[in-house]
Amino acid sequence: MNRKQNISGLRIRQARLQLGLDQVELAAALNVDYGVKLEQSDISEIERQVRCVKDYELDAISRVLDIDPIWLLRGDG
Repeated sequence: MNRKQNISGLRIRQARLQLGLDQVELAAALNVDYGVKLEQSDISEIERQVRCVKDYELDAISRVLDIDPIWLLRGDG
């Protein structure tokens, strides 16, 4: 069974690419700016919707990407 583990992964990828960041850069910014330790492989799994995103991770990702976390969850906001 191919169950998606999150609904925000595709929007995270879209926003990251719009900023011109690669997954390594996003992971580094999360660690430096917010103390959230995600590896590039974690970012990849989140974007492919195979890994869940914790609430504090989603908050930090939205801040690094300068987007509304509601948009990550619902696609609006």
